[in-house]
Parts: sequence; C-alpha cells; structure tokens
Amino acid sequence: MAYIDGFVCAVPAANKDAYLKLALAAAPMYQEFGATRFVENWGEDVPEGKVTDLRRAVKAQPDEVIVFSWIEYPDKATRDEANAKVFRDPRMQEMGAHMPFDGKRMIYGGFVPSLHGRGEGKTGYVDGSLVPVPAGNKEAYHAIASRLAAVLVEHGALRVVDAWGDAIPDGVVTDFKGAVKATGDEQVVFAWVEWPSKEARDAGWGKAMSDPRMHPDTAPYDEGRRAHGGFVPLMDASF
Repeated sequence: MAYIDGFVCAVPAANKDAYLKLALAAAPMYQEFGATRFVENWGEDVPEGKVTDLRRAVKAQPDEVIVFSWIEYPDKATRDEANAKVFRDPRMQEMGAHMPFDGKRMIYGGFVPSLHGRGEGKTGYVDGSLVPVPAGNKEAYHAIASRLAAVLVEHGALRVVDAWGDAIPDGVVTDFKGAVKATGDEQVVFAWVEWPSKEARDAGWGKAMSDPRMHPDTAPYDEGRRAHGGFVPLMDASF
C-alpha cells in the first residue's frame, strides 16, 4: 500500500530560490532510496482562519511563505528504510547545516493515502488541507471524502488524496496535531487536490459547489478547524 510523508513549513519569501535549490538536491537522494514522487508547493492563497490556519500551524512570520509538500513511497517499509538512510547520509547532513528556513517549526508525519483519480496532464495548482477527524469516524470520513472527490474529478481535478495520519510525532515547537487543535481521540488527515491550473481550479470549485453531493447533511469532523490553502507547484519530480 502506498505511503506518504507530508510536510508544512514556513520559508522566508526572499529564500525561495535557495529553498528550491535545496529541494532539487534532496530529491535524487529520496529517489535513490525508493521514493516515487517528490513534490514542493509554494503558498499562493493561504487564508487566515478563525480557529486554525496553515500560517499559525508553523508560526509563520510576516515575511514567510507557507510550503505544503509531500513525498510518495510504494509502501511504509520503503519509507521507513529511506528515512533511516537519508538521515545518516552525509549529503543530507551537509544540506541540514544550511537550510534556508527554520526547520524547528516544520511539521511532518507519515500518512496512509486514499487516492482518487489521476487525470492526464501536469499538475499546475494544488489545494492542500489538514483536517482533524475522530478516530472512530475514520470510515465515515473516507466515505464522504470519496464522494466529494468524485465530484471534483468530474469538474476537472486531476487527483484527490486524503491521507490518514499514521506516524505523527509530537513536536517541541509545532506539530500536525497542534496545527488543527486535535483532541486526544482525533487523528490528522493530510489532504490535497491537484488541478491542471489555477483557472481550472477556480472553475472546477465553482461548478462543484453547486452540486448537492458536496453538501452532506452532517460531517464526521469539525470543518471549523480545517487548515487549508492554495499552492503553486515549485517542484514536482516523479521517479
């Protein structure tokens, strides 16, 4: 079964090129150790929320941009072995000594994905979100997520992914659970929608939101604590 490592971090806007350089150097290492895709997305439309938002999730400063990224693996065993190798690798240690962002505020974790659709074409825009879901509502969440994903794919989305939290570490400064104020019985879902362009995304959401299937009577999670944003792919490497 596929496995995802998800990340959210805050990068000074002035360090965009340096961050991309770091990502381009790291991607071949992850490919070497078994990753199948390495994606970095630069924040373009990250709204302020009433209860939670992605900027607060990583304690972003006014001059910082949110990056929403993930690494895909064929299975968890490959991911675990890759991480063990990467963090022992002197190349990564050298990169870690010159990071163009505050790694202590980065949130990360491992997730088991449910994948919906994979249309033809290159991803040109990404909607990313974090959702707190009671563990007992896992199946109900996946049922609704699958239904909503079908609508989005009908209206132009290339791919919809809902990845259930599996290995979510507690952080000292920030972490995924704190990002959505998750309670003790809740798990975090790392989710995203891939679109061919921002224009396709705007048109697709406009059509989708008029579909009654997008408006269930009840939701098995607290929508008010969802943290989300729109992102432009900075790097998208498939291996």
